[in-house]
Amino acid sequence: MNEKENLTDIQRHSAGATVEHKSPFERLTSHVNEIEITQTFRNEWVIPFYFKLHDQSDEWTTKMIALKSQINEDVILQNLGDFDWRTRSTGSYFAGIKMAVHLDKIIGTHLLKSEVCFAGSQYAKTLALFNTEYAVSCFNLYLDYYLTKPELYFDQDDVIYALKYLDGINQTNHIEKHLKNWENFVLRRNQKQIENLTNLKRMFPDNCQELDKQIQETQSGNIDIDLTSFNKSMSSLNRIAHG
Repeated sequence: MNEKENLTDIQRHSAGATVEHKSPFERLTSHVNEIEITQTFRNEWVIPFYFKLHDQSDEWTTKMIALKSQINEDVILQNLGDFDWRTRSTGSYFAGIKMAVHLDKIIGTHLLKSEVCFAGSQYAKTLALFNTEYAVSCFNLYLDYYLTKPELYFDQDDVIYALKYLDGINQTNHIEKHLKNWENFVLRRNQKQIENLTNLKRMFPDNCQELDKQIQETQSGNIDIDLTSFNKSMSSLNRIAHG
């Protein structure tokens, strides 16, 4: 029995387990540790990093370039194999800055199965950094399915950013076939958000002004795929990976 199967419902929630859902990817085999990682490992290779993965400062970049030589494959795999968004995000980040391209299928399977929340953004960035045929295929498979599931609000945004980013690098146009589903996904997601905010107005009438503002912002939300933030993240990762 692996670590994931031993978790209680409360532990799964803390680990960031997503809602239970059936998908075409559930039969894919995830890389999962057979035993739980130690607290010593967490203290050294998880806790100092997982909240800093979006840091693009020169100080952080210099620190990570200097640390890269100490990050071996065992550290990466132990992180990726732990059923927790903190470790899996960190493992994916480490794989990216080490350009451990041979681990792309482990990361891609984690992305497609979407077992824990918060980690998908880093999976997408790491696979975009690898820029393999598998990465592009993985993004297309993910979007083919999850853009038709607005009730599963996972990492559709980050994956479509990653695919558009690679289209720009590779002079391809894979994103074209997803644009209609992307538009429908955003519209349906926004409509659900407006319904939720409207219900909150009834429950908390004293907060109507702020909630009305949020409703207006949601109604005016566009469907453009703006890569400004994603490009900055990728630039930072590239600096570390090739520094």
